Amino acid sequence: MRRVFALTLSLALGMGLGTAAHAQDLRYPIVPYPQQLVPMEGSFVITGSTRLVLPANTRLFSNEVAQLQSLVRQGIGTTLKTTASTTSGNVIVLKQDLSLAGEEDYTMTVSPKQLQISAKAPAGFFRAIATLRQLMPPAIEGRSTGSLRALNIPALQLNDHPVYSWRGMHLDVSRHFFSVSYLKKFIDLLALYKMNKLHLHLTDDQGWRIEIKKYPLLTEKGAWREFNNQDSVCMEKAKDNPDMEIDKEHIIQRDGKTLYGGFYTQAQMKDIIAYAAARHVEIIPEIDMPGHMMAAIRAYPFLTCDGKSGWGKDFSTPICPCNETTFRFAEDVFTEIAALFPSKYLHLGADEVEKTSWAASPACTEVMKANNLKSVEELQSYFVKRMERFFHSKGKVLIGWDEILEGGISPTAILMYWRAWVPDAPVKAARHGNQVIMTPGNPLYFDATPDRNSIGNVYHFEPVPKGLTAEEAKSIMGAQANIWTEYIPSEKRTDYMFMPRMTALAEVLWTHKKDYDNYLQRLNVQYARLDQLGVHYRLPDLDGFTEDNVFVDQGMLAVKAPLTGMTIRYTTDGSIPGMQSPVLPASLPITTPQTIRLAAFSPAGNRGDIYTLRYRQESYIKPVTTNPAKQGLQLDYFKGAFKTTTKIKATADSSMRVSNVIIPEGLGHGDAFGARLQGFVYVPETAIYSFFLTCDDGGRLYIGGKEVVNNDGWHAPLQKSGQIALEKGWHPLKVDFVEGGGGYTLKLEYSVNGGKLQPIQNSNLAL
Repeated sequence: MRRVFALTLSLALGMGLGTAAHAQDLRYPIVPYPQQLVPMEGSFVITGSTRLVLPANTRLFSNEVAQLQSLVRQGIGTTLKTTASTTSGNVIVLKQDLSLAGEEDYTMTVSPKQLQISAKAPAGFFRAIATLRQLMPPAIEGRSTGSLRALNIPALQLNDHPVYSWRGMHLDVSRHFFSVSYLKKFIDLLALYKMNKLHLHLTDDQGWRIEIKKYPLLTEKGAWREFNNQDSVCMEKAKDNPDMEIDKEHIIQRDGKTLYGGFYTQAQMKDIIAYAAARHVEIIPEIDMPGHMMAAIRAYPFLTCDGKSGWGKDFSTPICPCNETTFRFAEDVFTEIAALFPSKYLHLGADEVEKTSWAASPACTEVMKANNLKSVEELQSYFVKRMERFFHSKGKVLIGWDEILEGGISPTAILMYWRAWVPDAPVKAARHGNQVIMTPGNPLYFDATPDRNSIGNVYHFEPVPKGLTAEEAKSIMGAQANIWTEYIPSEKRTDYMFMPRMTALAEVLWTHKKDYDNYLQRLNVQYARLDQLGVHYRLPDLDGFTEDNVFVDQGMLAVKAPLTGMTIRYTTDGSIPGMQSPVLPASLPITTPQTIRLAAFSPAGNRGDIYTLRYRQESYIKPVTTNPAKQGLQLDYFKGAFKTTTKIKATADSSMRVSNVIIPEGLGHGDAFGARLQGFVYVPETAIYSFFLTCDDGGRLYIGGKEVVNNDGWHAPLQKSGQIALEKGWHPLKVDFVEGGGGYTLKLEYSVNGGKLQPIQNSNLAL
């Protein structure tokens, strides 16, 4: 997995979801929102007597007409009679408009008498149908025929087009495998929200997932493995979260062993590609090399420089770029891949390569000498450029992860930027003339566990990196989110990890106009549609508590459901809440120390996050008696890699004063380090305070000498919380923080008596 550490240094207010009441008032709950939409009075009513007027070039748009007819049948149980000429009365008119600029551009005019869609190309008609679908009631979803008497479409005028041409999602099917039916479900969701690229990561150390006829052992052996340490983690987590259970359909018994895996035959993949193409989603295959190739190497050991496989200092042994047999294998594989996938793009991967075996290889020494290569990084560039020439011979364009910059990059290669701790990589590539696809780990690695900040972080992502001119910015093709599946073992867990985050990215890439509160209101309406589609999405966060809660005399648990129809259920015996568990009352008195588990349920029975709330009784902690003299906090910096804050060494390498709970930009320069921030925090009133600590990697918060939040260990950005009862005045504050290398996130927020989250002001921190 590509390990990601993101750079987020500012304190920010938490973002809350819009209320269900506002959502119900929305007539146009479209995601992504159109570029221009003018509301009109009234509505157009689709019934069995509505006529469909076809465009002049009917054959060109036959797929889109079929999609529209299917949508109508899902609502009213019948398709519409068609005609080639406009008639009076209740009609839907599809019209080709060659004056529109882009293939995905469309216009829509809806009045009480007529619904007209104009587009230049089939893709534009399909995007228009996705918009029309979201204006129909959610009840049409998840069925082949419906029983509604009519479909009411609110009147409007809109003009719409995408801002970015690359609006993508990535799915790693190598670490954990996913069925053909799930890939089709995934594609359907991309199409619903106008995403147009699916990047399939088909091979890695843990599994080879695509049939290659010339090398049958790639799937006979490489597609199957015994359970590994990542599976063990998933199995342990499944004890408390059923979504973490490994899908049983991918487990087999062979030769007395339990094996996990699977692969797609070329016939199956052709079917998936055709399914996606009908929905105007392009599938881009990734065969990752020269690194991440252990599944292939175990089947064909000749691929390495020394015939051995295993792990080096950081990553697995790569294939050898110094043997002609390696290139013959790679070209054979990509010959079949190029013939199978109609996309003009092929993804070579070329990331995280363990080059120590190359440095020790006499064959590589000879190749480097013969080609005037001065480093193993240039040797990797030699491999990538040679493979790119082969791709060109097949009429394909090479995409690689941003490591292809190292050692030199061809101007025709496309760079996929992921290493957030190398912020100048996309800038260098764009200035070099390369096209760039943005996919930085924070916030676009959707395998990172989502929290209350995740949707907002995605929605406020800016695809164009700082430092580019307007002309250079044209090199940014768009962006995609990545789902690496080491710890995503099931289809339900995958749904949870990317929905609804993907809807925020869809709006960034299609509309590129920030209106977050309005987006959240429209998103609230989308949940009912996702319920009908059987999507196991992540429900909105519940508020009004932390993980560790405090009461002095008596506490009160009051949680308001953020969605209409949502129920919140709880247990007090440690069990996971289910549909049979009691419904949480509006206010639940807390009079004794205890543990309560909560979970929200959508009307369709989709369960949200499982919250474990621990309650303890405490007295208010008294403040210090002296006033601190200087504003700010002391930051002690510790060089080295510390897996947890408890491992931070005793003596700091340097110290400085900072204004708040922040890590100054550039500290560590991408290396691992530890930090300790100390001082005092002023509490303006006697109350119970909730603190929310977001870390990448890990951190702990102490106030008054007590641990309030434990968010320790190396992990992607994650928020954890805790409470403490404090008297008015100054209290000792300490934050220990560890960074594993790359970039970092550190954010501290608080609320008083369950109120709104807010940052700590600089004036309330002192030494």
